[in-house]
Amino acid sequence: MRTMWKGAIGFGLVSVPVRLYAATEEHGTRLHQVHDADGGRIHLKRVCDACGKEIDYEHVARGFEDDEGNTAVLTKSDLAGLPLPSKKLIDVLAFVDADRIDPLRLSGAYYLAPDNAAAGKPYVLLRETLKQTERVAVTKIALRTRESLALLRVHDDLLTLHTMYWPDEIREPAGLAPPASVTVRPQELKMATSLMDTLSEDFDLESLEDEYEVALGELISAHLEHRPAPKKATAAAPDNVIDLMAALQASIDTAGKKGGAAEKAPGRAPAAAKKTTETKKRAAAKKSAASSTTKKAATARTTKAAGTAKSATKKSGRRAG
Repeated sequence: MRTMWKGAIGFGLVSVPVRLYAATEEHGTRLHQVHDADGGRIHLKRVCDACGKEIDYEHVARGFEDDEGNTAVLTKSDLAGLPLPSKKLIDVLAFVDADRIDPLRLSGAYYLAPDNAAAGKPYVLLRETLKQTERVAVTKIALRTRESLALLRVHDDLLTLHTMYWPDEIREPAGLAPPASVTVRPQELKMATSLMDTLSEDFDLESLEDEYEVALGELISAHLEHRPAPKKATAAAPDNVIDLMAALQASIDTAGKKGGAAEKAPGRAPAAAKKTTETKKRAAAKKSAASSTTKKAATARTTKAAGTAKSATKKSGRRAG
């Protein structure tokens, strides 16, 4: 795993040398722009609006345009001269209870590992203190020339760092929630809870997969091999809810069926749909096996009956002689 950043965690007079590693990686098939007629690559060029010339990357600077159309040109040296107080330092600002941090604030995730053998002792000290106090640390760090808030917490035996949005980067959700006059009945809450329990049975988060990515891979393979593209059935969007109780009951009935219809109930987890499909396949296999066994038994009975009839005919012929 490649080191992304090297520095130290600083809290008080304690310093913990660490290395930063990306904790996640987004999967996905990279597609590029091509001409649909002949498949030729389409390239984007950096062309200046003022002079009309194509510009080399070394001459590309950053700029800001104000409301009057004036542009401030910022060169790489200008940006490099900006102060970054937390450069090479994960500066701990405070230790707070974990439930005080809204997950909405969290962004990228990173692993933190001790930089050397000597860093092991203070690393474990910080990790165990966070565990025992059930706290997390709010910090600041400079990544890719930008200072960011970050959350330091324990994950298994590692310290992890989650970059966070600044307070003014979180939008106010005013006016988005339903009006306070909208209420639900106790029966509806009970039914919704039952539906949640049904959908959550045997749920395995690790078994989930990106169905779109799988279908895209199959589509690309079909085109490369010059064969017809596979057709995938698309689940119909759920109808608008009119009778909430009836919709909840129908959802529970659908989710509870072992070999029921393949159509997913609204909000159904992909793993549940996958399980239903696997159940149907096993049922079909059992039915096929049973049919095969029945056919074999019938054939055996027919053969035995034919043999018995043939034997009786022989005996009858001997008596007649």
